[in-house]
Amino acid sequence: MHAVRALAIQLVAAVTTLLMLNAGVLHGLSLLALAGLQGLLAAALAGLVRMDRWWLPIHLAFLPALVLARSLQLPAWLWAAGFLLLVLIYWSTFRTRVPLFLSNRKTVALLAQALPAGPLRVLDIGSGTGSFARPFASLRPESQVFGIEAAPGPAWLAGYLARGKPNLQLARGDFFEIDWSGFDVVYAFLSPVPMADVWEKAARELRPGAVLVSNSFPVPDVAPEGVLTVDDLRKTRLYCYTIRADRAPDTQKQHRVWPWRRKRGPRERG
Repeated sequence: MHAVRALAIQLVAAVTTLLMLNAGVLHGLSLLALAGLQGLLAAALAGLVRMDRWWLPIHLAFLPALVLARSLQLPAWLWAAGFLLLVLIYWSTFRTRVPLFLSNRKTVALLAQALPAGPLRVLDIGSGTGSFARPFASLRPESQVFGIEAAPGPAWLAGYLARGKPNLQLARGDFFEIDWSGFDVVYAFLSPVPMADVWEKAARELRPGAVLVSNSFPVPDVAPEGVLTVDDLRKTRLYCYTIRADRAPDTQKQHRVWPWRRKRGPRERG
């Protein structure tokens, strides 16, 4: 559906550019400049119809990249190789609307410090290249870290980079298809689209006291028990949800402080 919408936007932008060219408005512009204008129109249209932000640079660069590549007279096999590479990296992104996001080191370090001391079983859903799972496994060697990623390219790279980490296991697959009940922490850096389903699965399968941590994208209509702000350029926010005993998805309507981040009262301060 989203791929069809993207194609329609590209076509509308292309037709608009051609109509302006035929009307003499764009007289004298080079082919690359016309392609650039089409890209600007496509990106603007994508913004107007509220497509996900990661679509905007794709719309902006799609036609100019084709024109530029054609002018360079690149061999045909490069096109096939480029397409295969994109498939391996993004795989089902057009269906799931979950692009490849990478967690930075400051985010991993803050969460590793904030979680309770002692061994934990941590699941990174949509683990990508292992940008969270690998450094977390190093920072918390007493814990067991698991990652699952659907796209074959990032999954292969993550496995290659994770060599020599005995407390880290990575797999390729659909994180909705596996059982989460054995984990203490589930970490997600996905997109707004699947978060309601992620919360429903977490509330249904995780045991009481387990935690769902979502990087940047809160669960809709559910108040987090704590929000950690990372000291990085974009002030990354980690939304933290502790599973209650009843495990009902609609029970966490009231804001409560994350248990291990609880502020001490006057009598507790030294």
